[in-house]
Amino acid sequence: MTGTSGIHSGAKLVAVVCAAQIFVQIGAGFWPALLPQMMQLWRLSNSEAGWITAIFFGAYMVSVPVLVTLTDRIDAKRVYLFGVACTVAGHLLFGLYAEGFWSAFATRALAGMGWAGTYMTGLKLLADQVDSRMMSRAVTGHAASIGISGAVSYLLGDVLAEHFGWRSAFTISAATAAIAWLMVAFVVPWRAAPPPRAPDSKGKQAGLFDFRPVVRNTSAFAYSVVYCVHTLEMSALRGWGVAFLAFVASYTGFSDQTLSPALVVTLLALLGTLTSIVGNEASIRFGRRRLVATAMILSVLFGAVVGFLGSTSYWLAVVLLIAYGMVVWLDSSSVTAGAAGNAEPSRRGATLAVHSTLGYAGGFVGPLVVGFTLDLAGGMSPMAWGLAFLVVSVLMALALGVFLFMRPRELDGDRGR
Repeated sequence: MTGTSGIHSGAKLVAVVCAAQIFVQIGAGFWPALLPQMMQLWRLSNSEAGWITAIFFGAYMVSVPVLVTLTDRIDAKRVYLFGVACTVAGHLLFGLYAEGFWSAFATRALAGMGWAGTYMTGLKLLADQVDSRMMSRAVTGHAASIGISGAVSYLLGDVLAEHFGWRSAFTISAATAAIAWLMVAFVVPWRAAPPPRAPDSKGKQAGLFDFRPVVRNTSAFAYSVVYCVHTLEMSALRGWGVAFLAFVASYTGFSDQTLSPALVVTLLALLGTLTSIVGNEASIRFGRRRLVATAMILSVLFGAVVGFLGSTSYWLAVVLLIAYGMVVWLDSSSVTAGAAGNAEPSRRGATLAVHSTLGYAGGFVGPLVVGFTLDLAGGMSPMAWGLAFLVVSVLMALALGVFLFMRPRELDGDRGR
């Protein structure tokens, strides 16, 4: 490990960065959690509310190729601190000054840019300072901290807004992000700027934002292709899971609220995070390619039946949806670790930029695929839901074919090597 001033082990560094990510991510779900009351308060249309939600992901997609790629030329810690500062400013300005569509739109965009400089940059921060054997578990801890914090943020935002008001909720989330900034600034060691990339065989110096070598690195890019469709599937499930369960309850006349649709999806996200940790350990033990391919095959099978069978019974839908979610999350850490671990060290930032951009592009498309399929099938019905999830299943099957064809390498420490 390099640059160990202030940190005596890779495990301690991972713990600090993961804790910081929890503090940054804890406000991520506040806007969607408070969306119904904010729409009523500001008299927003559905389209306006949708734009405020979408601009976070749009700003992320535009910013992440620049911010994460910059970590190949400057210390990732500097970019990370910039990203966290944007997150602090976005939440704070929202809490203090947001009063309608345009102010909310601008401050949520700022928060999205902050997340672009924080999420994969935090992973790059770890990749630069831990050895290859620690890297896989570092990715798992990183993903788990973000997953748990993101799930809890929905409940926390609602509780804080109820007791202190929505403005205070956002200012509190700004304060927690500021704690993360201080943790990384004063505990994580600084590193020297990475050396320039070596010229290619023709003596030409590759440009910083030349992503062609990343795409040509098929071992890393194969995992990024999987991540794109994996995130598409995950966002479709999280975005439409509540609506699907609500439809099943109404269609079957189910009225017991012991396990409401919202609670089911919350449990799904938490159990999925746990499954992601288990999946990465299985990758190390049995081989990464084998684990990822197995998870994709199971996803194809669940996606093909969950809409058709789940529409017949609420409790069956709950069981199928939770099981489907656990399968979806199973390879979450494994594919990101695969991309990061197979990246050329001098292009790791660019590799993670491509990886993250593909993932969030899939995340943007997933809910749209389900929505368009439902509309084309004539609206919500058992057949329409079955077809909607089936389309997602087909896309995963195509990604599986690409992954098997590309045959990416395992990582150091994976027993499948």
